[in-house]
Amino acid sequence: MSEATPNSHPQLPGNEGRVSARTLLTIRWIAVLGQSVTLATVTLGLHLPLPLPFAVAAVAVSVIINLFAIRRLAHQPFLGDRDAAFYMAYDMVQLAVLLYLTGGLDNPFAVMMLAPLTVAASTLGREAVTMLVALAVLCFTTLALTALPLPWPGQTEAGLPPVYRFGVWTALTMSAGFIAGYLYKVADGARRLSMALNASQEALARAQSASAVGALAAAAAHELGSPLGTIAVVAKELARDTPPDSPIAEDVALLQSQVARCRDILAELSRRPGNRGGAEPFVPIAALLETTASPYFRPGVSLEVVNVNEPEDGTPNVQPVPEMVHGMANILQNAMQFAASRVLVTVDWAAPGVMLTVEDDGPGYPPALLPRLGEPYVSGRTLAAREAAGNMGLGLFIAQTLLERSGAVVTYANGRSGGAMVAIRWKHPTFTV
Repeated sequence: MSEATPNSHPQLPGNEGRVSARTLLTIRWIAVLGQSVTLATVTLGLHLPLPLPFAVAAVAVSVIINLFAIRRLAHQPFLGDRDAAFYMAYDMVQLAVLLYLTGGLDNPFAVMMLAPLTVAASTLGREAVTMLVALAVLCFTTLALTALPLPWPGQTEAGLPPVYRFGVWTALTMSAGFIAGYLYKVADGARRLSMALNASQEALARAQSASAVGALAAAAAHELGSPLGTIAVVAKELARDTPPDSPIAEDVALLQSQVARCRDILAELSRRPGNRGGAEPFVPIAALLETTASPYFRPGVSLEVVNVNEPEDGTPNVQPVPEMVHGMANILQNAMQFAASRVLVTVDWAAPGVMLTVEDDGPGYPPALLPRLGEPYVSGRTLAAREAAGNMGLGLFIAQTLLERSGAVVTYANGRSGGAMVAIRWKHPTFTV
């Protein structure tokens, strides 16, 4: 049981088309408004000399592009990473042009270059964020080396000492890398967790749907019993009144045989597990575990279930609730897959509650990853094996999520003689009798 190697950035579905075009357009309108107000305040309020025609032209280009984008994106509410990255790259270049015209890194508004990068790091993928960080560093470097003088009251120009400007460049480039990296990791972790939770919800929904279908089949079997009984009586009367040499005698006999077959099918549907409308029967836990693990049996690997500290009145039976069954199925599948020859399940009935310990004689978990087990996208398979099997490293995460919903606490360890061990404890089980 060694599903414990961190997935090296698996491809997450949904990376494309997750950036709202309206959000980007709104942010650009806010930027245009702020730039316009700043230019008006500096020119009319502070009376500082600025290359105003060029600055106004830079702002006007943003207005034109935004108006064009509104028409182009009217029927495309979301953008992929590539398109969104180009939109944000333009915002950074446009702001860099304004800063070039107004003092470069000597302008305190140079810190605003980090705003598009912050938005990108929280919404875009790794490649797009890396590209925008490189663009930001290029813009900062260009502004540090060449820019028009910073206008200053009473002086034709003003500027910072070269050493201080180098410090500003260092601070901005380091901030760009740190902010982008930090926000990307946080946002990416949130996206992965959200996808993993969705996967666990889908797994539980499938289990509940299977139970609902079984309940529907049982109800149908019950409702069809009466009309089928009537058909059987009528067929019997027809057979009694039909001479053996009658042309329809064979048809009546066929009708009786098909009625009998239908009754057998309905009886089988009524007997199947899970076909009791949510009132699953209580069964011995050993039988439940063997049934749950049966799809994952491998030649040469045995499953052994041992009860310890049994109550004086006998081992309690359990009701197979979907969360418990599906969670245990994932744990047992993992154990059967990596075991060399044996999987041991120990059921400890010592108060309080009950504890299941699943042990195998496989390679075990890498010790460094034990604290991370149960997190999404942690897998012991190679990348090629994961892609071939469609595995994203969610098995233990889904199992732990479902088991915790049933009230369990799940812990992971390695056995003293090797192999992996999973302990599942219910302090207050509601599925035993």
